[in-house]
Amino acid sequence: MDNARVFRMTFASVYPYYIAKAEKKGRTKEEVHAIIHWLTGYDEPALQRQIGKKVDFETFFAQAPRINPNVSKITGVICGYRVEEIEDKLMRQIRYLDKLVDELAKGKAMDKILRK
Repeated sequence: MDNARVFRMTFASVYPYYIAKAEKKGRTKEEVHAIIHWLTGYDEPALQRQIGKKVDFETFFAQAPRINPNVSKITGVICGYRVEEIEDKLMRQIRYLDKLVDELAKGKAMDKILRK
């Protein structure tokens, strides 16, 4: 998929899929939010504002208060790519989020997902 096209996608358009993926596997919306908060530093009101404003992924990550310093501990394959080898910073951040939601849906414990 073309990176520019992904970057222009709104976070709000993908967000329901993150929730659905987690809930389908018996996890919760709150757990998805905890992952997003951990990764980006957004608190709940700020996350809701970003969803409401329908910002694209580029803006969503550019305006993130603080990308967690432990993101380098997120490794593995997502969508056929090793997340730690993705060169484009924004695409890597998007794939970090994908990977964390995937781990949640696979039943991994929150402490492990949040690299504690």
